[in-house]
Amino acid sequence: MLKKSDFYYDLPQELIAQDPLEDRSSSRLLMLDRQTGEISHHVFREIVDFLHPGDCLVLNDTKVMPARLFGEKEDTGARVEVLLLRRRRADVWETLVRPGKKCRPGTGLVFGGGLLRGKVLETVEEGNRLIQFEYQGVFEEILDRLGEMPLPPYITHKLEDRNRYQTVYARCEGSAAAPTAGLHFTDELLDRIRARGVEIVFVTLHVGLGTFRPVKEENVSEHHMHSEFYRISCEAAERINAVKASGGRVICVGTTACRTLESAADADGRVQPGGRETDIFIYPGYRFKMTDALITNFHLPESTLIMLVSALAGRENVLNAYREAVREKYRFFSFGDAMFIC
Repeated sequence: MLKKSDFYYDLPQELIAQDPLEDRSSSRLLMLDRQTGEISHHVFREIVDFLHPGDCLVLNDTKVMPARLFGEKEDTGARVEVLLLRRRRADVWETLVRPGKKCRPGTGLVFGGGLLRGKVLETVEEGNRLIQFEYQGVFEEILDRLGEMPLPPYITHKLEDRNRYQTVYARCEGSAAAPTAGLHFTDELLDRIRARGVEIVFVTLHVGLGTFRPVKEENVSEHHMHSEFYRISCEAAERINAVKASGGRVICVGTTACRTLESAADADGRVQPGGRETDIFIYPGYRFKMTDALITNFHLPESTLIMLVSALAGRENVLNAYREAVREKYRFFSFGDAMFIC
């Protein structure tokens, strides 16, 4: 039985990155050979040197919503915080509300002095609330005006430029968190990768907070993932499948791109296009159908993300690499440094 504690490592608090680097591509890059466990240290922009003509780089082009809203209860004026998780229908959103106990069904909420109003409809799984919003105009424009970026709780510094929590290629709004492995890329770096003869393909997975929920069960196999929506175009599927058929490597940028491809792959190892929900949970013992290599950040101890990485590279190899990264004082988590598992 795989235990949650099998994926624990010690991380000094000071290694949790609080701010993005001024130059996205200047972060450090730890390379891990998943067959041998060999480790080497580089700068992220050197990733170009480790990509081969005929490879395919798969990126998640989701865009983070300014999904954190601060408002008041209509009846008492008590302060509330609402985090938009996913649109259920029209103007009804599944949300995380704090404090939740005071926001029972029927509770009215006010944001921006009445620019946006909400009504709690019901309580759903994990204590989340369905809220129906009312407004004049375009919801996205109001959200852009009132909302804040939903930074993870381990980031305590204020983000001065909200674009630093977006990838440079973000275009499909709908995420409650950034696909952070992509934060290291610049337009210039992507141009250099294309010039090397590497295919760059975009897929979309809207990241929900379920990805980051702690694993509570000690038996890993009993953990349940929340579903997230992904979409792969016909063109993207064709390009990925062509690279795979020709013997090139399919390299996922981030665990979200990896989960998208593994969810969309059929029994023959071909990506099927379309838009679907996925609750795929990848941990050691999983057999990868599409992913040959992975560019990713360093993940929280005992998280589903370090379990996914361990499924690809081997638990001992990954934990050894993390111990090395701690010794070398790498920066961890969303604004931190990167790994290339190849």
